[in-house]
Amino acid sequence: MAFAGETIRLTSPLDGFEFDAYRVRPDDARRGGLLLIQEIFGVTDHIRELCDGFAADGYEVIAPAFYDRLERGFACDYAEASIQQGVKYSQATPWAQVAADAQAALDALQGPRFVTGYCWGGAATWLVACRCEGVSAAACFYGRRISELVDETPRCPTILHFGKTDASIPMEKVDEIRERHPDLPIYLYDAGHGFVSDRRRDYHEDSARLARLRTLQVFARNGGGRGEA
Repeated sequence: MAFAGETIRLTSPLDGFEFDAYRVRPDDARRGGLLLIQEIFGVTDHIRELCDGFAADGYEVIAPAFYDRLERGFACDYAEASIQQGVKYSQATPWAQVAADAQAALDALQGPRFVTGYCWGGAATWLVACRCEGVSAAACFYGRRISELVDETPRCPTILHFGKTDASIPMEKVDEIRERHPDLPIYLYDAGHGFVSDRRRDYHEDSARLARLRTLQVFARNGGGRGEA
């Protein structure tokens, strides 16, 4: 499968560790920079496809390999053993490290800068919106571990997407986020976990399309206009 981007190397301000990232630039007028954060599965072909799709919409996109300290180039399938390995790596990646590595990616992008992420990356997107510098807007997709970070508050406009039938994120967890942050838009879809990924059984095309549209809208409202920057 051919992708439009390239692999670059970034340096973490936390410890000087060098890690890889997938970067793709827009062919047309630029809307801004986008940090796109992986699922537990690593920087997979699905993540690269998402990056290429946002590049087609005018964004320069960087998707860092957040697990490179544990296994360089990690990208797994959806088999149970692979899922367990992805969960293990996500739990072994401290949030402070994620924020620092994310900042390295943001610093490599020209503004305005946006962030989005899926699954583990949905929680990491929340983290970035709360802790990192230079983020204009954020869109979190089904971030189960946002509950660990719910006492932190995003410093930029942030929207959240959840599936109503997501067994891994009970509606009580979503309600907790809503209660703590009543001004943040939370969108619910008639779908399960991972509904954006066409590789998974919970893929829901209409929900994926609508969530993507809302994500592009929040970016556009916060500086991501065609030809800016």
